[in-house]
Amino acid sequence: MQNLRVSLVQGATRWHDPAGNREYYGALIAPLAGKTDLVVLPETFTSGFSNEAIHNAEGMDGPTIAWLREQSKSLDAAVTGSVQLRVGDGVFNRLLFVTPDGSVQHYDKRHLFRYADEHKRYAAGRDRLIVEWKGWKICPQVCYDLRFPVFVRNRHEAQDGFDYDLVLFVANWPSARAYAWRTLLRARAIENLGYCIGVNRVGVDGNQLPYSGDSAVLDFLGQAMVDLGAQEQTVTVALDHAALATFREKFPAWMDADAFDLKP
Repeated sequence: MQNLRVSLVQGATRWHDPAGNREYYGALIAPLAGKTDLVVLPETFTSGFSNEAIHNAEGMDGPTIAWLREQSKSLDAAVTGSVQLRVGDGVFNRLLFVTPDGSVQHYDKRHLFRYADEHKRYAAGRDRLIVEWKGWKICPQVCYDLRFPVFVRNRHEAQDGFDYDLVLFVANWPSARAYAWRTLLRARAIENLGYCIGVNRVGVDGNQLPYSGDSAVLDFLGQAMVDLGAQEQTVTVALDHAALATFREKFPAWMDADAFDLKP
């Protein structure tokens, strides 16, 4: 199993400016061509986290999907991040996982942020997504999902092994709750015996909320491989699958885990 090169893109998303954000993030990730396997953008990277952005939500045939396909192909890497997307009568906070062959998989944010009335404006997703990429199994999640460990739980089956090797969270997580962000990322890595990545934005949004970034890569022990500050930056880290497999074999806590079924 080869190592997985993951690039964290911690940017200052422009408020309600999809075209400007595509140009901005495109410039940040262009130097990564041929140097990464997976590029992770923040939550709602075309608009910022805004209930009002729902009025300009694109469809699955819109310019952002086309842009993601172009970026993935030119980088020769998968690209992921979430945007507001309209499907029928509802708008989802939809994470997109796009690969160089043009294929698009998606995960709709299940846990909507009640504190900011997200649940009143957006439709909730139901099913979690496991993506297989470069031999790795990846579970992508969106922001508030980080607070709900049952939905993220990494189970082990005799036939298929672990559900995933890497769980990642794209976010617009304000600095007022930075301690919770940093703590919960470490908890998700430790309890799930896998790598955990969180990519947050920086700057101040149109609601005057500041964001301190704190994007991070945690190994299976919860130890930081990368721990970013509050500035705009792009960092690439290689995840070691052999080290993960060795740890899981030597520390088989998964054998004592509780079995359960997750309701829709």
